[in-house]
Amino acid sequence: MAHKVEKNGRNQTGYGSSYRKGQQHDLGKRDAIGAVLGGQVWLVKPDRKAELSHPCLWMQAGVVKFKRCNNFYDCTRCKYDQGMQAQVAKGRQISWQAAMKRKPALERLCRHSLTQRIAERRCAYDYECAHCDFDQFFEDVWNVKTRTVPAEVEHIKGFDFPMDHYFHNGHTWARVESGGNIRIGLDDFSLKLLGSADSFDLPLMGKELDSGRVGWGLKRGNNQADVLAPVDGVIVEVNSGVRENPQLASREPYGGGWLFLVRTPDVKKSMQQLMTHAAGLEWINREIGKLEDMIETVAGPLAADGGVLQQDIYGNLPALGWTRLTETFLKT
Repeated sequence: MAHKVEKNGRNQTGYGSSYRKGQQHDLGKRDAIGAVLGGQVWLVKPDRKAELSHPCLWMQAGVVKFKRCNNFYDCTRCKYDQGMQAQVAKGRQISWQAAMKRKPALERLCRHSLTQRIAERRCAYDYECAHCDFDQFFEDVWNVKTRTVPAEVEHIKGFDFPMDHYFHNGHTWARVESGGNIRIGLDDFSLKLLGSADSFDLPLMGKELDSGRVGWGLKRGNNQADVLAPVDGVIVEVNSGVRENPQLASREPYGGGWLFLVRTPDVKKSMQQLMTHAAGLEWINREIGKLEDMIETVAGPLAADGGVLQQDIYGNLPALGWTRLTETFLKT
């Protein structure tokens, strides 16, 4: 049975509402709106104290009453931002920068603070972001190299499954970062299945990945496995820590063990091809069931509930066959 680790007890869906998981008997209560999605009961509750998750700069500056960012803070490729800037150029609209300049000095917050990506920091460059050393550092260095960990993780028969990631059926994950970059790695299932890699064959920055085609590989002893890329895009950063210490991927598959940061021309289209949490949960349960059937053919019946599968499944049961495992689960 799955259970979860929740680091942020409260989730935010938008202005004036919050949501949480519930049980079947909660559907009849009047203090929240109940809905069932993917077999899970969700309760949405109006809440005046709830804050908008991912607020748009134009709203935070007071130019518009309500707007949530739906482009991962990639303002340069945001159609809404382009439309607003066009109105500014025609003199029909004040810019968010001009609106912020009208505020008292102590209220002139950095755009990254306005969008809740960093703690409170005041703008020192009069909203001329192109000339700001901190802005360049945040976008090109800190935002690229800083590792993050999932806020909420399901544990399913020994495998970790984060709620805020997207998944490819070749057992890779993708997470959209602030600014529109996509971070990519191998999931916990594949790493526990094949065991800790001796090395990763990772391409260099600038390499173009093609979704559904072999993008990189890993080696363990005399065995090698190819891995399919989950999205199209150009690699803008490679995790040097995994190159130097391949075991990092197994220890922190969704944290410090990430592999690439990719830039793609259409983030939304790329992510639509992948599985969200609800679809991913059904998929990973099917994959676990498939693996349990394979284990039973070489090791005999499992416990009635399937039990919890341990680290290094191939290392403990080499009779499963490396090639068979990679063909079945990595699709290569």
